[in-house]
Amino acid sequence: MIERIVIIDNVDPLCFYGVNNANMQLIKNLFPKLRISARGSVIRVIGEERETADFEARIKELSAYAEQYNRLSEDVILDIVKGEAPKEQKNDGVIIYGINGKPISARTPNQQALVETFGANDLTFALGPAGTGKTYIAIALAVRALKNREARKIILSRPAVEAGEKLGFLPGDMKDKIDPYLQPLYDALEDMIPAMKLKEYMETKVIQIAPLAFMRGRTLNDAIIVLDEAQNTTVHQIKMFLTRLGMNAKMIVTGDVTQIDLPRSTQSGLVQALRILDGVPGVGRVEFGKKDIVRHSLVQRIVEAYERFDRAEKAAAEASRAAADSHTE
Repeated sequence: MIERIVIIDNVDPLCFYGVNNANMQLIKNLFPKLRISARGSVIRVIGEERETADFEARIKELSAYAEQYNRLSEDVILDIVKGEAPKEQKNDGVIIYGINGKPISARTPNQQALVETFGANDLTFALGPAGTGKTYIAIALAVRALKNREARKIILSRPAVEAGEKLGFLPGDMKDKIDPYLQPLYDALEDMIPAMKLKEYMETKVIQIAPLAFMRGRTLNDAIIVLDEAQNTTVHQIKMFLTRLGMNAKMIVTGDVTQIDLPRSTQSGLVQALRILDGVPGVGRVEFGKKDIVRHSLVQRIVEAYERFDRAEKAAAEASRAAADSHTE
């Protein structure tokens, strides 16, 4: 009799063991000659050498499946333990499998263009109106790179620009004041990574979410870095951010130049960066439009209504200036 220890540290224990340890109980039933105990990411098994070796091989297969698809069903367990290949999942266009095996993929041609542009460039700009999925796809690409071990960490950032409420009037310490600005990034991650695994990643700083100001002085190596709401960066802030790029790292910068919350006298760093970096090798750019909006259908109509309003306001302002000029003459 020998004892083997199998580590399943790359998969979420809840996903692997199942609700109320249902998956683990099934595995124990399928290996009746072995004494099996599991705690956290460690599985101990005692039995004959050949049977424990077979058990370890099957557990590693199950772990790899659960890590890739974020789910582990009874049928899959039975197939793998019997030595049969599980039914193939449809992988066409899937970036990653989110919570409960939900496939996350590009839903519009421009979202697919972002996937391809990210693969071909070290710095990618994703531009477009609210609801086009640019931030969501960017974070999915970052999570995929982490899962595939193409990067060792994910760094997500946003400028903490005040749009109505003053930071000083929000309750709590600095983290409490900053977190509301970063919540959309947390929301996307919670859709893609099981809660226990996400908590572990955050505690070990494999995934870091921080305001833009916290990026100063850092060199970001072996990472996927996403800057969201970049239209609200100043000229100096975006230059500082872009020059953080280190070895074996990639950046995605998302923004909507029609929703700038900076003071009127302050130029958007994103607008200037797009102009300066146009045509630079290694820099990609994807522009989303109203047709890419994947939120509630009303969002597209809201965006269109605001565009019509802005055009009317601009036309009225130009007419007013022309009338003033003619009166002066």
